[in-house]
Amino acid sequence: MIATPLIPRRALLGGALAAAALPPDPALAQAPSGTLRVGMTLAAIPLSNGFPDQGGEGQRFLGITGFNALCEWDLTRSDRPAPLKPGLATRWDPDPGNPRRWWFTIREGVRFHDGKLLETEDVVFSFDRAFKRDAPWFDQRASAQAGTRLPTVAAYGQDGRRFWIETTYPDSTLPFGLTFLGIVHRAAWENAGRSWDRFMEKPVGTGPFRIESWSIRERCVMTRFAEHWDASRIPRCERLVLLPLPDANTRVAALRSGQVDWIEAPPPDALASLRAAGFQVITNQYPHNWTWHFSMLEGSPWRDLRVRQAANLAVDRTGMRTMLADTMLEATGLVTPDSPWYGSPSFKLAHDPAQARRLLAQAGFGPRNPLRTRVAISASGSGQMQPLPMNEFVQQNLREVGIEVEFEVVEWNALLVIRREGAPKAQQRGITAVNISYAAADPFSAFMRLLKGDMIPPLGGNFGHYSEADMDALMEQAFNAFDAEQRDAILAKVHTEVVDRALFLFVGHDLNPRAMSRRVRGFVQARSWSQDLTPVSLS
Repeated sequence: MIATPLIPRRALLGGALAAAALPPDPALAQAPSGTLRVGMTLAAIPLSNGFPDQGGEGQRFLGITGFNALCEWDLTRSDRPAPLKPGLATRWDPDPGNPRRWWFTIREGVRFHDGKLLETEDVVFSFDRAFKRDAPWFDQRASAQAGTRLPTVAAYGQDGRRFWIETTYPDSTLPFGLTFLGIVHRAAWENAGRSWDRFMEKPVGTGPFRIESWSIRERCVMTRFAEHWDASRIPRCERLVLLPLPDANTRVAALRSGQVDWIEAPPPDALASLRAAGFQVITNQYPHNWTWHFSMLEGSPWRDLRVRQAANLAVDRTGMRTMLADTMLEATGLVTPDSPWYGSPSFKLAHDPAQARRLLAQAGFGPRNPLRTRVAISASGSGQMQPLPMNEFVQQNLREVGIEVEFEVVEWNALLVIRREGAPKAQQRGITAVNISYAAADPFSAFMRLLKGDMIPPLGGNFGHYSEADMDALMEQAFNAFDAEQRDAILAKVHTEVVDRALFLFVGHDLNPRAMSRRVRGFVQARSWSQDLTPVSLS
């Protein structure tokens, strides 16, 4: 794909709002009470197969809404990071005689949307869908998601109402990854003609919402599932309508005109006027980082520590925060200093262009010989904040010290494909880094899948093929640490090295702004990539 130039920042942050280009639907214009209409940042509706694509936003809107997982996030509070809670498994325990095996007790009395009771066989079927390549019901799309979320799963099976998973090596982080794998009903797949494409049109899960209609380029309509097994999560709204609106100004126009009730990631320059017009703007810290993930392959300029440190010293994070109307925390690493995993890095992410130039000169670059490279970015997407103006800002900062960056702008899901394919294929196109926002809610998502040597695609998210024996040893210790405090201490050492080695371009942490109509009531913005829509009502 030919690199696409960025739109000037003034056009994105100061221009007139675009007219909302929504697909026609009388229900949108009528806005009946009890129908919550959400404008997502995505260009397409996420997959409705129980293992959605499109990153954290896919999980938020097409994962936990229509499906349940064995382990889930407790999203009821906004004053602390969301912990795990039982889902379709009432408990989980490592096997005392086998450190590579976990046991899960399957909840009784749970009904699917079609009225059938959940059986342990449905859990096995749901895992087969993602892991058993010779199964008639194997789904390559679910497998692609499982490769980055659950790469250590080696075997699984059932023993009555208990389900077991065996991993390739001891993995204390496994329950966190299971939050992404929704449980589906085998009989429903059979009734859909043994086709996942047809299943996704009328999927059957156990979640609080039943998916009524799903059209990947238009909308998804869900209805309240009053028989949901968890009485506290029976939705307050009758219907939930999801709309893909990747352009930030289009989302604002749709909210102002009453075509939607809720939008993700409103542009910073619209926040004050939205508040003045009576709309709610809600923010909260959550486990997030906005980075460039570097390639560490031979031929990548980012293999040189001096270059990586220079790039980090070139970024004016305070200026970025101001541009984003204080909806960002300035990055000091992958996690914030209040995290138990932060550690004590010695490399400080200050804005120091003079030192950046000195480091680049030591690496052989300067005004007459600038470093030139290409970075893949998206125009929108889950957790990407405002990627076009933010990347243009970084581009200008880097140019001032002698790094010339050309961007290849792609749709969000296409960027995820580039990341999943890894640095070797990206480097064939001249791409040496990807701008990806990452979750840091659990040890595996924050560190292991991004940096462990054996987690290179397709078995993990180590896009850059980073591999160092000492880091691998630390992460193996963390995998083996089933005591949380012991694991936290190990991860603090990992993060110290991540920052001191400048393994990413660290820019910011999103404060996750959402704007919504004053009619929206009951929403609790959890400190999580996932959010629970079931308490939401409309007055």
